[in-house]
Amino acid sequence: MAKVELLSLDERQALLPPLEETGWRADPEADAIRKVWKFRNFSQAWGFMSRAALISEKMNHHPDWRNVFNVVDVTLSTHSCGGMSILDVELARALDALPSEAVIEQDHSQPIACLCGQA
Repeated sequence: MAKVELLSLDERQALLPPLEETGWRADPEADAIRKVWKFRNFSQAWGFMSRAALISEKMNHHPDWRNVFNVVDVTLSTHSCGGMSILDVELARALDALPSEAVIEQDHSQPIACLCGQA
């Protein structure tokens, strides 16, 4: 397997704006991108994660993710190079291509609430 390199500044300027349009945001604490999906229920969230897991395994590039009830919170960074690489861009695009009826959280500055506390 070829060594994976960090994205250059030119690559970031070309590749990241289209991902930002789909809801990916820079992670202020890491050289990573993050996206949060809010589904109608746990079953939809789990179905999305199952499809995402199959894609990730096929790509041999796996997300850092968290699931709480109807929320799927994904952060992408390449551990082997210590930051963002083309693998993260490719996986983000693949996740964006998955069909979903989720609402995409645009503001990551506040805690993301799931539906489990709502009556």
